[in-house]
Amino acid sequence: MSDYAIFQTGGKQYRVKAGDVIKVEKLNADGTVEFDQVLMLGDKIGTPFVDGARVIADVVEQKRGDKVLVFKKKRRQNYRRTRGHRQHITVLKITEIKG
Repeated sequence: MSDYAIFQTGGKQYRVKAGDVIKVEKLNADGTVEFDQVLMLGDKIGTPFVDGARVIADVVEQKRGDKVLVFKKKRRQNYRRTRGHRQHITVLKITEIKG
């Protein structure tokens, strides 16, 4: 068992250790999730993934993230548009890192 791992999900990479709580892009899952795309496990670097490595996490909640405001303006044209966006996210608690 290693002290930390780097895995990828949703096109992003996360550095985690057991007990961490992270926010990732929405996953259609309840209960326990297992990630096998582990890029690095302690000092082991994968090519591209570490063989047999797993990151196991519990789904804490499904929610929406903070609002991001998108503001567009063209000067001297009286053109202003404001849009808001809230991304769907999944909150995970990392329970175990297997190597």
